[in-house]
Amino acid sequence: MNDPDANSRPPSEIETACFETGIKFGSLYHQFAGTPVSPASAGSLEAAMEDAIENQPYCQEVQVRIHRDRLERAIAAQSVAYTELTGEFFDVEMRINAADTDIIAIMEMQDDYPQMEITSIQRPVWH
Repeated sequence: MNDPDANSRPPSEIETACFETGIKFGSLYHQFAGTPVSPASAGSLEAAMEDAIENQPYCQEVQVRIHRDRLERAIAAQSVAYTELTGEFFDVEMRINAADTDIIAIMEMQDDYPQMEITSIQRPVWH
């Protein structure tokens, strides 16, 4: 790993920001997965998740949407008035900015997996 070849270079700011996007999704998901949540507490949990991730470098905006209808269905099938947060209950959109470039990324369920992906990299037209 410490043997750089002639084709190696340090990552660009954009590549670093893309990597940071993945770090943010990983920390968001794994920090909050398993948190007890109900329809009544969903709003405060959304805000806490957004605030926590927006503290990190390059992060411009995070929007977390907890699906209250899905929570209600899950809670109705059990004996307690809450459930544990998993990817099936929330979607995320975030905007990361580096070197005058916006990276838009989302997390949403695809089949039975919370898919996290970069959906666009937007550079200003003057670049």
